[in-house]
Amino acid sequence: MTEEHATGGACLSQSACRVTAGAGGGADVTKEAWPAQPRPLSHDRVTLVVDGTHFVVDPAVFTAYPDTVLGRMFGRARQHSFMRPNAKGEYEIAEGIGANIFRVILDYYRVGVLHCPEGLSLAELREACDYLCINFDYSTVRCRDLSALLHELSNDGTRGQFEAFLEKLMVPAMVASAQEGERECHIVVLTDDDNVDWDHDNPPPMGEENSRILYSTKLYRFFKFIENRDVAKALLKERGLKNIRIGIEGYPTCKEKVKRRPGGKSEVIYSYVQRPFIQLSWEKEEGKSRHVDFQCVRSRSVPNLITAMGEGPMRAGATPTPQVDELNRLNGPAPPSLDQ
Repeated sequence: MTEEHATGGACLSQSACRVTAGAGGGADVTKEAWPAQPRPLSHDRVTLVVDGTHFVVDPAVFTAYPDTVLGRMFGRARQHSFMRPNAKGEYEIAEGIGANIFRVILDYYRVGVLHCPEGLSLAELREACDYLCINFDYSTVRCRDLSALLHELSNDGTRGQFEAFLEKLMVPAMVASAQEGERECHIVVLTDDDNVDWDHDNPPPMGEENSRILYSTKLYRFFKFIENRDVAKALLKERGLKNIRIGIEGYPTCKEKVKRRPGGKSEVIYSYVQRPFIQLSWEKEEGKSRHVDFQCVRSRSVPNLITAMGEGPMRAGATPTPQVDELNRLNGPAPPSLDQ
């Protein structure tokens, strides 16, 4: 085990200075109090054990962020905290968070910014921030890998956007299917400019007539990205839906031409466009077999034909009569006569 000592807010108790050029060519020194109310250092120290590493910290650094987990733990209601020290007086916290991640977390309490070093997983840092109720956005995160940061921020925006699409567009379609007695729903997303014109006498032979159609260019663009589909699938699972499939498929929009087959039968050729689809289910017993098992079970009431016909015990040297299952006895041919 290793031990690290944190200054516990020394840098927060000092004011930051910014030098700007004045109108007369001189320099004006402007002081920015950051944070606005400097926190005095306390002589109290607590030992936090994270991933086998000991961090000795001044708990005063946490009080400026009372809405975070550590702020509540060591704030004014510290005596009522759900966390209690172990026999050595140490606090074992943040289970599942690595020591390298927690060092970055402590930087947030010291300077108000999460400085993510190269080689550190930004996704793991994000999970730690969610666990400790720390705000994770561009104003609080500094990262060299801009792509990874934008990816995490996009996931936030994607989740909020899909929740709106789900409540406004998808839930009404699922409710309509449920009211018809269905326990699954197939939704196709078309653009606002798509025009569907089918031949009523010769519809497409692929079952598209059972699909729910949503006209939304915004939702169509949303599903263009694979990452968005992954976020949407995870959110649908959280809402209790099952057998979720999200992808792109060809959907027939209008008839392209009509072919005449021998015998006067017509075949309609449709024009297809690639559009997103969502397949999901809310069936409770989807894990059970749907087929009826007609396996033959030995009858308990009729052990053999001799007993059924009221005959006595089998004669010596006679050929045993095989036992007959109930289904065979009911549906099969009549047994041969015993007198033959």
